[in-house]
Amino acid sequence: MIGNKEILETIRMIQEDKLDIRTITMGITLLDCADSDPSAACRKIYDKITRRAEKLVRTGEDIEREYGIPIINKRISVTPIAMVAAASDTDKYVDFALALDKAAATTGVNFIGGFSALVQKGYSDSAIKLINSIPEALTSTDRVCASVNVGSTQAGINMDAVRRMGEVIVETSRMSAGCACNGCAKLVVFCNAPNDNPFMAGAFHGVGEPECVINVGVSGPGVVKRALERVKGQDFTTVSETIKKTAFKVTRMGQLVASEASSRLGVPFGIVDLSLAPTPAVGDSVAEILMEMGIEKAGACGTTAALAILNDAVKKGGAMASSSVGGLSGAFIPVSEDNQMLAAAADGSLTLERLEAMTAVCSVGLDMVVVPGDTPATTISAMIADEMAIGMINTKTTAVRVIPAMGMQVGDTLEFGGLLGSGPVMKISTLDSSEFIARGGRIPAPLNSLKN
Repeated sequence: MIGNKEILETIRMIQEDKLDIRTITMGITLLDCADSDPSAACRKIYDKITRRAEKLVRTGEDIEREYGIPIINKRISVTPIAMVAAASDTDKYVDFALALDKAAATTGVNFIGGFSALVQKGYSDSAIKLINSIPEALTSTDRVCASVNVGSTQAGINMDAVRRMGEVIVETSRMSAGCACNGCAKLVVFCNAPNDNPFMAGAFHGVGEPECVINVGVSGPGVVKRALERVKGQDFTTVSETIKKTAFKVTRMGQLVASEASSRLGVPFGIVDLSLAPTPAVGDSVAEILMEMGIEKAGACGTTAALAILNDAVKKGGAMASSSVGGLSGAFIPVSEDNQMLAAAADGSLTLERLEAMTAVCSVGLDMVVVPGDTPATTISAMIADEMAIGMINTKTTAVRVIPAMGMQVGDTLEFGGLLGSGPVMKISTLDSSEFIARGGRIPAPLNSLKN
């Protein structure tokens, strides 16, 4: 039974520590929308999304008002469009992105994810068409997010896709240069992409998922920091236990909201993703948690160890709170979206090399990293390859969301606004990786891929 103490504690976490439900995401299967006529397929996609998600935003707002729990985003994820569009006789996949964008606008959601392709072991014809359409699709839509899975522990890394994605990122940045290169902020390259991730820009509705499902992403960096303030100076066993207890409480709130939304919408409850997702707001920072542990600033020696403690304890606490924990679940380190990460990157304390080391122990990878606009596509491809290798070898999800800032150099700042914040242009190696990337082919899967 929930007592007055727990209720008051939850109220304080919401009001003072910026605890929120970061997103309610409805996953929708679109496989039955496939049609040889692309116009008919797009019409089916629009009709199905708007029918299924008609009440999503209103339901989220009702729950938010009745329970007093902030729900920041309402989103939709769909079956990877490369699969749905494969039946259509067309090379122009931008029309599918426009149909998604129109459906997102009609339902009122913030973003829709799933303009995606899974190419970890090789290309299908439809995957090639989708990837080639990404730059135009992301610059001609407002709410569509794209992702491409180029590697996995089971399949290895598709280096032809890695090479192509470096080119696509540069092209997308050029096409969206007039809008703070924000096309790249809606594009993620994955290794081991999860099928039930509710967070953008990498969300899509996996083929093993139900017809329709509700997934919830919670977040509470401020709550964790406040809890650690109460155990200042104590040993790491105490630190871990404190984070676990806090993650348990945060996850229980997410489970409540997910179950309520599922019941009201008549849609199965999928998972709670308990990732600590920061925002540019003061007090809502993962880097501040690391600093509370005793790290002077993100990037100092000890940063990776502190992040490992945080990530592990968050997962353990969440797993005790719900039998349906999924998605990414851990700590995000998006540079532009975390005010203390941003500050550390701006003054040189946090380098790309340190960020890469941190990605071996956190939820995702190199996220919302801004690099000079003249960075060669092959260098970006090599950055992707490094991150994919970390994911493949360690059997974890890794990702790259990088923004080449056209016309900017190291020391400049790219302003995105909103939840995306702003990003300092970070120094990246100018050494040549083109010969390595030109080899193509596939990096073989590690030996642990044979587990079965």
